[in-house]
This record gives sequence, C-alpha cells and structure tokens, in this order.
Amino acid sequence: MPLPLYLLAMAVFAMGTSEFMLAGLLPDIASDLDVTVGTAGALTSAFAIGMIVGAPLVAALARDWPRRSGLLGFILAFAAAHAVGAVTTSFPVLFATRVVAALANAGFLAVALTAAAALVPSDRKGRALAVLLSGTTVATIAGVPGGSMLGTMFGWRAAFWAVAALCLPAAAGILKGIPAGRDEVEKTGRPALRAELTRLARPRLILVMLLGALVNAATFGSLTFLAPVVTDSAGLGELWVSVALVLFGAGSFVGVTVAGKLSDRRPGPVIAVGGPPLLIGWPALAMLADEPVALFTLVFVQGALSFALGSTLITRVLYEAAGAPTMAGSYATVALNVGAAVGPVLAGATLGTRAAELGPLWASGCLVAVALLIAFPLLTALTADRSTEILR
Repeated sequence: MPLPLYLLAMAVFAMGTSEFMLAGLLPDIASDLDVTVGTAGALTSAFAIGMIVGAPLVAALARDWPRRSGLLGFILAFAAAHAVGAVTTSFPVLFATRVVAALANAGFLAVALTAAAALVPSDRKGRALAVLLSGTTVATIAGVPGGSMLGTMFGWRAAFWAVAALCLPAAAGILKGIPAGRDEVEKTGRPALRAELTRLARPRLILVMLLGALVNAATFGSLTFLAPVVTDSAGLGELWVSVALVLFGAGSFVGVTVAGKLSDRRPGPVIAVGGPPLLIGWPALAMLADEPVALFTLVFVQGALSFALGSTLITRVLYEAAGAPTMAGSYATVALNVGAAVGPVLAGATLGTRAAELGPLWASGCLVAVALLIAFPLLTALTADRSTEILR
C-alpha cells in the first residue's frame, strides 16, 4: 500500500478519536453542562447528522479543489472546532461545534475515501479502505480509551484539546505525502456532477447503503452507551470503561483487517458467516453484562464482527458508485453516518424503559436482525440471477 494512504489513515485516527471518545465522556459532559446523559448522547447524533448532510454537499463543493488543499483545509477546520468545544460552557455551543467538526470530517472523509481508491488498482479498493479505516480502529484501541482516561483524570475538556493537537501532525503528513496538483482523472476523466448524482438512482447502490447504515446503527447505538453498561450493570469503576473500549477497538481492528482481505472478491461469505453471530452477540451481551469476563469477551467479539460487516458493506458502496469518482466517497460516508446518527437516537430512547442501560444492546440486536432479513434473500438470489448481484 502506498505511503500517502497511511498518512490519510493518521488523520482518520484523529477524527475517529473524536467521533468515538464521547462513549466514555458522556456522563462527565452531562454533569458539567447540567443536561441528562440521554441529552448528551445527542452530541453523537449531531456529529453524525453533520456528516450525513455535509458529505455530499462538501464533496460537491470541493470537487474542483486539489485534493491536498481540500484535505488540509478540512483537518484544520476540524482542529479549530475542537478548540472552541474545549472552552465552551454552553451545551448548545458544544452541540454546534460538533456539527462544524462533522462537516469538516465529512469533507475530509469523502475526499480521502475517493483518494484512497485512486491510489490503488481498481480490484484492491477493499484493502485500501481497510488501511484507511484502520485509523478509526486504532482510534478505538488507543485514542478513544486515552480520551476516556484523560476525561477521568483531567476532565472531558482535556480530551477535546488532545484531539485538536492530534490534528497537527496529521496535517503535516498530508502536506508531505499528498501531491499538490490534480491527478489525471481530476483533470480529464471526471464526469459532470449531475452524472455522478444520478448514480444515487440505482437501486443496488441505495440498498447497499441501507444495509451499511443498519449495521453501523447497531454498532454506534451500543458503543455510545457502553459506559453505563460497564459501570452500572457490571458494577465496575470508571477506569474499566477504557478497558472495554480498548477491547472493542482491538476487535474492530481484527475485523476490519480480516474483512479487508475478503471484501473485494468475497463479500457475500463475510456477511453470511459473520451476520448470525453478530445478531446473537448483542442480546447475549445484554444478558451477560453483569459478568465482567463475559462482558469483556463479548465486547471484543462484537467489535470484530461489527467492523467486519460494516467495512465490507461500505466497500460495496464504493464499488456500486464506481461511476461517480468524486462523489463515491461521500455516498460511503453517508451510509456510515446515517447509522451513526440513527443508532444513538434509537438506543437512547431505550434508556427510559425497563431495560435501562441494557436497552441499547437489545436495540442493536433488532437493527442487525432487520439488516440480515434484507441481506440474506439477496445472497440467495445471486445463484439464480447474476443480474441481481449486489454482494458478490
């Protein structure tokens, strides 16, 4: 894999740390800004909504920019939003900074996904995406638990300052590793914006985006509210939240690495083999959450399965949107973040039920069930009609 791809992954690490670290900071933010934990959970949805709206919009606006300029501008805007968030005492202002950061992240990721696919041969998009998403999984292993520990020791604002600081070496890496000019596709081979947007009318693209959104909704729904499961259901101290996040991140790294080797040519088996255990795992985690050993084991397994299936489906979005070279990354970003927006909202709504802090885990199981009910008939149909192929 080319060096610029790893430099992009470094930036994704900084952004992934910000997106996921709220899972360990929500109680402190809620207490400091005098809101409920459920309300504070809206910060995760705000970030995701900003990315859903921002990904196609910002990608369309930035399609005439050289990639290096666009990537650099987005990551510096992302850093500035976190600096403002670190000093505010107002929840609405913090909410607004999350939206701004999301717009910057959306633009960056949309361009980065397209750039990553352009850096490798056309049949290695899955592996390139795995390298790029490794920045996210490393964030869940190191960055997110580190942010949680910073929040526990020095307050949640320290974690926001740390993310802003992480953006600076990533920006330097972009300056060094990404060419300043335009590549040949940008100069001569790019279709018109309208032609790229018409790709969204393809049922296969919409369907794969829906499947990716459902799986990622399950992932983000439980991850956002993992801290109360560790501290309340398992009865462990706050520092154990970081342990749970490390295990989830380690599992996600394993999942995205293995899936990256298979998602280009054999995505169907990844979904067929990984889907049922993912479905069983969420309710199993809810029923065994009071047993720390079982809790931590299942957190690792669910991280691996969630990212294996999620990354495979996002890779398929890039394949289905192959005729939209500057917008394909934004479609993949939308699929990922529709799930990230819907998941915490649905999960948060279950906190007030009798299931309490275990509600999000049950909600995740339901979301995966819906995804599999849609996906498995499609997998079966492939043997009968190659023209219906979606998950080959």
